[in-house]
Amino acid sequence: MFNLFKKVLGKTNKAIKEVAPTKRKEIPKEEFEEILLESDVHYDLVERLLEGLPEKINRIQAFNSLISVFQYKADFKNSDAKPFVEMIIGVNGAGKTTTIAKLAYRYQQEGKSVILGAGDTFRAAAIEQLSRWADRLNIPIIATQQGHDPSAVVYDTIESAVAKNYDHIIIDTAGRLHTQTNLSEELKKMIRIAGKAKEGAPHRKMLVLDGTQGSSSINQAKAFNEMIGIDGIIITKLDGTAKGGSVLSIADELQMPIFYIGTGEQPEDLITFKANAYINTILDEIFI
Repeated sequence: MFNLFKKVLGKTNKAIKEVAPTKRKEIPKEEFEEILLESDVHYDLVERLLEGLPEKINRIQAFNSLISVFQYKADFKNSDAKPFVEMIIGVNGAGKTTTIAKLAYRYQQEGKSVILGAGDTFRAAAIEQLSRWADRLNIPIIATQQGHDPSAVVYDTIESAVAKNYDHIIIDTAGRLHTQTNLSEELKKMIRIAGKAKEGAPHRKMLVLDGTQGSSSINQAKAFNEMIGIDGIIITKLDGTAKGGSVLSIADELQMPIFYIGTGEQPEDLITFKANAYINTILDEIFI
């Protein structure tokens, strides 16, 4: 786990080294502040994290300060539902389709059966990309043509999964800009139809955020959360940025759990987010 987080936070830790090139047992409070800001932690949060800390900070004090942000545990409500219905949400370019493939692969590795629903009918490319992943992973997919009603895809996918006794359903959604009213109504309808097809569905609504956008992705997340209520976050592309500290800002601002971190382009490149491992990987670059 720690090695994986080291890979994910490689660029972030490189930026930290520029601020604090030498590891020590204690560092000045001002230096810790500079490290956090350099890593893209929101200024207001940095001020709160530093509050009450002494002028010289050791590793334990730094760890206790940072871990306080992660108070929101993953709530697997209806986790025993079968099929377990997940809806994956996020703007175009965040890595949504690849993340769906990674989730599907993870369930496959656990010996679970999976079916995909190509609910992003706004873009033909989205349907084609998800269909390619389904072929590659040998997973069934319910898909239609561009422009068709995505709620019909939701209903058909759940109906098929119930009939064939699948364990997991993963449904893609359109990734247009979160400010568009028609997208909001479309998502709400998809959720209503999912509930009609199976009581309690969708059981989890996951938002995919692009880690390279750092803290700026928080506004996207807030907008989607206001629209439909988000149950958790998946952060992608974090290995491609020095903004690894934004995870702290995202967790603090959204007050919801981070489930997974994407680490690459392959199906296996998805790790469960562990706050302890994340923080310790950063602190390993600072303290002896």
